[in-house]
Amino acid sequence: MPTAHWPLPGLTARTARLELRLPTEPELHELADLAAAGVVAPGTRPLGSTWAYGTPAERARAVLQAHWRAQGRWSPEDWNLPLAVFVDGRPAGIQSVRATAFALRREVLSGSWLALPHHGRGLGTEARAAMLHLAFAGLGATDATSHCYADNAPSVAVSRRLGYRPDGVERELRQGEATTTLRFRLTREQWDATERPEVRLTGLDACAELFGL
Repeated sequence: MPTAHWPLPGLTARTARLELRLPTEPELHELADLAAAGVVAPGTRPLGSTWAYGTPAERARAVLQAHWRAQGRWSPEDWNLPLAVFVDGRPAGIQSVRATAFALRREVLSGSWLALPHHGRGLGTEARAAMLHLAFAGLGATDATSHCYADNAPSVAVSRRLGYRPDGVERELRQGEATTTLRFRLTREQWDATERPEVRLTGLDACAELFGL
C-alpha cells in the first residue's frame, strides 16, 4: 500500500482495457509464475535481456529480483519503474520506464514483456501508450526512447504505430553472433500529433519528488 514515505504503489495509469501500476507482493509472485511459463515463443530470441531464456525457475526469480532491485536502488537521479500490466484485474506482464538525471534530461527509456497468452492482442501497444502518457503528460518528458533487435518485428511495429522515429543503429552480440539493434525516439511534439488511447493517471502528485520533480 502507498504511504507518505513510499507513495509509488498508489501511482496508476488506466486505459479502457488495462491498468499499469506496481504489483502487490502476491501479484508479483503471479507475474513470476507467468514468466516461468514463458514470455517468448520457442526458438526465438527477441529480447535483449538474457533472463527470458533461462529455466522456468530462473525466469521467475529474475522477475522477483528485478522488482525488488528497482525499488531498493531508487533515487530521484536514477530510477526504474517496472509497472505491471493488468488485464481484467490480473497481471499480464511488465511495462517499465526508467531515466537517469530526469530533472535535467527529461528523457525516458522503456522496456516491456508480456506473457505468451497475451501476445498478439494489441496490449503491448496500449501498455506503452499508457506509459507514454505518464511520461509526457504526467512527468513532463520531452523525449522517449526504445531499443530492440532489428528482427523483433512486434516491438518495431509498436514503436512505429505510436509515432517513434528511427534514431540510429548499434551492433551487438547475441549468443556470440553479431546482430543489429535499432534505436527509436519519440519527441513531445510527435507524441502530441499521434492518435492514442485515452489514459487516466492517479496518484502522481504524491510521487513527484521521487522522480526528481
